[in-house]
Amino acid sequence: MNEPSGAHAADELRARAEAATTGTPYRFRRTEPGFDLTVDVPRAGGRRVTQVHTHRVALRPAAGTFTLTDVVRTKRQGPFGTTRTSVESGRVRYRTWSRSLDGSERHAFSSADGRRLIRGVAEELGWRELKPATEKIALVADALGGLVALTTLLGLAIAFWP
Repeated sequence: MNEPSGAHAADELRARAEAATTGTPYRFRRTEPGFDLTVDVPRAGGRRVTQVHTHRVALRPAAGTFTLTDVVRTKRQGPFGTTRTSVESGRVRYRTWSRSLDGSERHAFSSADGRRLIRGVAEELGWRELKPATEKIALVADALGGLVALTTLLGLAIAFWP
């Protein structure tokens, strides 16, 4: 497989990603560093909760690499016309299921589906995914937290050994 390089490779990846979204609920939007795939997430609760999930792809054509970041915007309607909006960014993993009020329509969403679509297209063209900085930081924090927990357990086991 050839390594991608240059603006032509980035345009090819964008074109294939856009074509892959045809017939899906995803909306493709070209951005300066790459592209976004955005989808309205079906949620139980009708108009009270709306959620929009964006897979933000930043391309580095010279290196043939890309980063993939999720941005989830959630809007909740509260009492007396109040609304609360939140934005979550990074690697957001979740799955939802819902039915229409009369039970005739089922809706499902998995945040992994969009990532699979993007990775599949990119892999066909020889692109490699780099983990976003936020995910790298989270992995280091997880490892340090695990080490602290293990050290604490070992210390307790030694202190209370009969």
